[in-house]
Amino acid sequence: MDPDSVKSTLSNLAFGNVIAAAARDLQKEMVAKDKAQAAPASHDEVDLDELLDDPELEKLHAERIAALKKEVEKREVLKRQGHGEYREITEGDFLGEVTGSEKVICHFYHREFYRCKIMDKHLKALAPVYVGTKFVKLDAENAPFFVAKLAIKTLPCVILFKKGIAVDRLVGFQDLRSKDDFPTRALENILKTKDVANFCGQRMYIEYSVIVSFKCSKI
Repeated sequence: MDPDSVKSTLSNLAFGNVIAAAARDLQKEMVAKDKAQAAPASHDEVDLDELLDDPELEKLHAERIAALKKEVEKREVLKRQGHGEYREITEGDFLGEVTGSEKVICHFYHREFYRCKIMDKHLKALAPVYVGTKFVKLDAENAPFFVAKLAIKTLPCVILFKKGIAVDRLVGFQDLRSKDDFPTRALENILKTKDVANFCGQRMYIEYSVIVSFKCSKI
């Protein structure tokens, strides 16, 4: 056989072996990569199962449920005390109402005053949201004693009480840029700034309701 032909044949065989080896290496690499990509999913599943059975996590969950339940119970007590709605009271009710809750917003109004009706609309919208605060209104004409005692000169007048003490007031629409078309959010922000608008676990109440509904649906 011609030496050059033999050399060429050996060279081709060597090249073929290199290609084959490279192909095997590539295949191994691809298999390893596939396994690596599949591993995290399996690992995550194992970790999730472990978390679901984790006694520490179960304890935290139980504590959270207990806290939510406590907030819901507190909310229900406040609602029985007249929170969560915008109510009209009489002069005879006044002292009991403003001293019976930690935070009270009382609107002194006149039935014929247009701006009093505007204030009514906004306070009525806020009362169900801020259950931690009691929202009431009192006809100024039928409450001359407290109108004089609180030196009310302009209506509408919204008196803010904390623990039975008048701590601040909104006179007319002075704090609302004297505009009749102010948004409820504007009044809401003022009341929050003055620290008399309390949610009383509104979000926690919703969260608890969702959890209870979820648990019931699984029974």
